[in-house]
Amino acid sequence: MSSTALLMEREDILRYPRLDTVLMVEESIKKHDGEFKKRKLWESLPKKMMYQTFCVVIDYLFYSRKISIDTERKIGWIYYPDLAKEYHKRKELGRRK
Repeated sequence: MSSTALLMEREDILRYPRLDTVLMVEESIKKHDGEFKKRKLWESLPKKMMYQTFCVVIDYLFYSRKISIDTERKIGWIYYPDLAKEYHKRKELGRRK
């Protein structure tokens, strides 16, 4: 079973986030890429939400490999599919098959 499936099966989650909530958190992370820790990022959101709901969104984004959390616990956006496609096309990078 995938780690995302395990995340969604937790029984202690009171509210699951709506899509607009997830997108709001994504945009905030992109805007403040690598600047804030989790609590500060939550406080800087344009709309208020329960901290537990925010943590569910952060867990989802982390397990889906869209964000990373560094050693200082700061959150950064790492999901750039268009850039990855461009690098994939470059033959001089020497991928192995």
